[in-house]
Amino acid sequence: MKNMILLMIRFYRLVVSPMLGQRCRFVPSCSEYTSEAIEKHGVFKGICLGVARIFRCHPWNPGGFDPVP
Repeated sequence: MKNMILLMIRFYRLVVSPMLGQRCRFVPSCSEYTSEAIEKHGVFKGICLGVARIFRCHPWNPGGFDPVP
């Protein structure tokens, strides 16, 4: 399960993301953050952290450096 999700994220980063252009206001990007969170905390908590990060990505958030806890 973990490898399949990481493969989907990798596909997004290599195929879909270049077509959209650089839009992330955080470092690391949301896809990198989610991959790191899944590696560090497991699938369930990693996805929860990734979704929470995506919800924080809006025009009123200044962004910046936001490492995986």
